[in-house]
Amino acid sequence: MDTEKVMQLVVTQDEPDVAKLTIYGDITDGSFFVLLFDKEDPSTTGGLDIVKALSELSDDVKTVEVHINSYGGEVMQGVAIYNALRDCGREVVTVCDGFACSIASVIFMAGSRRIMRPASLLMLHNPWVSARGNAQDLRKQADTLDTIAELSKTAYMTGTSLDRETLDAVMDAETWVSPEQALEWGLATEVSGSKEADTPTQSARETVMAALLLTNVDIPVQTSKPAPVDPEPKLEPKEVQDQGTTETHFQRLARIFGDN
Repeated sequence: MDTEKVMQLVVTQDEPDVAKLTIYGDITDGSFFVLLFDKEDPSTTGGLDIVKALSELSDDVKTVEVHINSYGGEVMQGVAIYNALRDCGREVVTVCDGFACSIASVIFMAGSRRIMRPASLLMLHNPWVSARGNAQDLRKQADTLDTIAELSKTAYMTGTSLDRETLDAVMDAETWVSPEQALEWGLATEVSGSKEADTPTQSARETVMAALLLTNVDIPVQTSKPAPVDPEPKLEPKEVQDQGTTETHFQRLARIFGDN
């Protein structure tokens, strides 16, 4: 199998002072894939990959342009990438080419300029993990997850207009964020390819809708400041699952991407 990394760092003759880096695929060092299948997955990107790539740049490179299309991955690797980009000593421009979900959305926040394509989405949520053990073990795991969540919140709140209450609600709801909403909250600084930078075009809406249908993604998108979350009533797991199916995928997409 060809194990050449999908992640690439390219400097062209046309723009010798700009290095273009692609992060497409899962954010992980790939060790789990090797453990399961005894071979590397070339689509993965880990912290060490980025550190090595940045260390090979010449002094002529003044800007690193990072293109992201990822569902996310390991928090440890993503945080390392975020910090490596923030500390690289160059201007960092991040571009969401499709999806920047979970820890990939944290990497997106490393840019001083953060550009979303008209047909792109961010997804913010709290970290999760499969856990087992006794009650004490699970309480400890929950506390650890709360601590890890603070890493993401620090990145999201740096240079944005999001207040802590809004951000908590957004992450608790596992929110998909459109380019328009990302601009309003300051998560993105601009939208490319549109004169009306803060308004996705109808064709962009259709493209995103089609992508979500193909991937069968549940998409609770927040288009305005979320209302305080009412913890009552408490539903049993089966009831929660049934509640999620009361609105069809098409109805949910039409509600989210319909004209305001």
